[in-house]
Amino acid sequence: MTNPSYLAPYAPTPQDVVERMIRLAAVQATDTVYDLGCGDGRLVITAALACGAMGVGVDLDVARVEESRANAFRLGVADRVRFEHADAFAIDLTPATVVFLYLRHSTTPMMAAHLLRHVRPGTRIVSHTFPIPFLTPAAVDAFVDAQGTSRAIHLWVVTE
Repeated sequence: MTNPSYLAPYAPTPQDVVERMIRLAAVQATDTVYDLGCGDGRLVITAALACGAMGVGVDLDVARVEESRANAFRLGVADRVRFEHADAFAIDLTPATVVFLYLRHSTTPMMAAHLLRHVRPGTRIVSHTFPIPFLTPAAVDAFVDAQGTSRAIHLWVVTE
């Protein structure tokens, strides 16, 4: 495996931003959400807690995966989510109905091109901060978070 920060360094998404990402994606109990570069697991854990969704978090950093598993157990959703120590480019993405990203300006387009080849039509892709330059978003949520930082969340729906 490569450097654990090759897609993005660990930078936890503030909880109010997590909640807006989930809301923009319109996550439901019937969804299976994936977070590629899951860090401490807060996106899939919140989707499970707030919406009843199933979730999969993927990270190259084994310490983050262990932390995510502990967080899921502590919050009572370990039966709804799982966390994999793996390269996000090497996992099966076909079960995903929602994919969350908080990567880098340089790695978001690379991951998006991969997603377009490996997810099913109808899958929602939500990126915190970084747009996909070759796709027009279905929606953008621009706002100031609870700490006063300007944020933008982008949503795309895979059509083919």
